[in-house]
Order: sequence, then C-alpha cells, then structure tokens
Amino acid sequence: MPDDLLRHVIGPTPYSAWWLWTAVALTAALVLWYVGVFVLTKPGRRLRDVPLVGAARDVAIRHRAVRAVREIGDRYRGGELEAAPAAAAVSREVRRFLNRVTGAPAEYMQLADIPRSEIAAAATLLENLVDVQFNAASELDVARVGRDAEELIRSWT
Repeated sequence: MPDDLLRHVIGPTPYSAWWLWTAVALTAALVLWYVGVFVLTKPGRRLRDVPLVGAARDVAIRHRAVRAVREIGDRYRGGELEAAPAAAAVSREVRRFLNRVTGAPAEYMQLADIPRSEIAAAATLLENLVDVQFNAASELDVARVGRDAEELIRSWT
C-alpha cells in the first residue's frame, strides 16, 4: 500500500460535548427525583412540614377556602340559599379549612371541644354558624358571619 493513501485514513469521529452534558443533566435530574420522592414520602413527615411546599400549600388552601365562602355568601345574597343552608355550607368550608391547615379533626369536633383545642380562635365563629343554622329565631346576619369567616381564614396563622 502506498504511503500517500494513509492521509485518507482517520480515526473514529469523537463524540459531541452535547451528549456529555445531556447525560450529566439527566443523571442529576434522576438523583434529584429520588431525593425528592424520599423526602416527601418519608414516614411521619407531612407535606406542610416541607418549608417551601408547605407555605405554597397553605396559601392555595387559604385562597380556595376564601373563594368558596365568598361564593356561598353571594348565593345567599342572591336569594339562591336560605340562611340555614348557607350557614351550614360556610361552617363546612371553615371546618374543612381548619382541618387542612392545622390537622385538627375540626370537621368532627363538637362545639364544646373546640375552645380547648388548637382551633380555639374559631370557636365564636363556629358557634354563630351553628346558631344561624339551627335557630330559626336567630338575629345573626349570615352575610356578616360569612365575612367574619373570610376574615378568619385570611388571618389564620
């Protein structure tokens, strides 16, 4: 074989650096995924205990609860709901909010147990809602109690 043909023989083409960085990024994403799954599903750890996720979760729950209470108030003021069903719906939303934010079984607690629990700040509002719901002679305004419920939800810490 003549020596002048050796200049046409070359080695293998090297890999592009793009493939290396893609492999590094995918490996890092996989490791982060497994760390995230481990941290978020660790037994005994709640989602609200994770700093950034817990704060975002609480804000979303708060906005959803305020919107639901406001819609109930709008339906009451529009004449679609009577006082008792409106009070029951607001009570249900407030208790659901308290359960999700604090973890207390607010949806199942009796009024006598609430002042001795971690949701004691909501005791007066829940008593007013029960009064409107079950007392036909109640002089409480459902719209006002609904605004109080919105304020409680917004200011809950």
